[in-house]
Amino acid sequence: MRTAPVIAIVVAALLSAAPRLAQAQSDYPIRPVSLIVPYASGGVADVAMRLLGDKLSNRLGQQFVIENRPGAGGIVAAQTAAGAPADGYTLLMTGNNNAIAAALFTSLPYNVLTDFTSVSTASFFDLLLVTRAGSLLHSVQDVVAAARANPGKLNIGTINPGSTQNLAAELFASTAGIKVAIVPFRTSPDMAGAVLRGDIDIAFEFYAAVHGLLADKKLVTLASAGPVRAAYLPDVPTVVENGLKDYEVTSWNGLSAPAATPGKIIATLNRAVKEVMPSPDIQSRAQEMGMAMRWSTPEEMTARMKADIAKWGAVIEKAGIAKRD
Repeated sequence: MRTAPVIAIVVAALLSAAPRLAQAQSDYPIRPVSLIVPYASGGVADVAMRLLGDKLSNRLGQQFVIENRPGAGGIVAAQTAAGAPADGYTLLMTGNNNAIAAALFTSLPYNVLTDFTSVSTASFFDLLLVTRAGSLLHSVQDVVAAARANPGKLNIGTINPGSTQNLAAELFASTAGIKVAIVPFRTSPDMAGAVLRGDIDIAFEFYAAVHGLLADKKLVTLASAGPVRAAYLPDVPTVVENGLKDYEVTSWNGLSAPAATPGKIIATLNRAVKEVMPSPDIQSRAQEMGMAMRWSTPEEMTARMKADIAKWGAVIEKAGIAKRD
């Protein structure tokens, strides 16, 4: 008999809380928002998030604070964000790195597809195929012909095994049907130095890491790996234009939130990203750094993540790259 009053009290409490929750969502944000970036300050991905964060701060009236949490290939940052309250005040930069991690690691302390909900894509980075000035290789066709003439002799430089650059080289060899030596380096400067010395024939790298050497004409770009020519290198053909059909490698990132974040908050964030993304200063600064800034729906971003997990999983398996614990 005493259960009924208790139930009545609980129901009353829930009913009184519902309007307050709805009001909190409709007023979002009412305090600063933390945006966790899994890289150190100053990198191109960090700059992209700061560009976007500044515009979101102005648009939504609350500060979007960049919190850099590098380490363990983004796992530290993702685990931190996954454990945060699902209230819209903790966001995570996710993207291609998370897709590769999902394909490369046997287990992770989070699931990028179920522990997070997508907000929108943000920035995209086409890989470049570069060589030293004066090289006898002037096109993708030259590279493929050289590799076929001397199987296993052509060297392709990348950074760390399992990186986007490294997997792009594996996919390139597989797509072209060539046998090459893929040589990973610890850092981009180490790799660039090897290309300049002639130790490495070609390399896959992002524009931001080599733009100085390109500007000084010490390195030249043979092709970009995106679906269309890069706006910052309009005279450089794509790998597809060079005859390798369906070869595309574009790294990307976007905004995610903990999975249970209310839909109204996700909609508010997505709408704000869409409204600020065309800003000329965002677009011009992005182009200077070799990236393109583009909005998407949450569904489009999730579909991209799923597709990239499958894509890189197939590359890892075919290349025989050992999965990590």
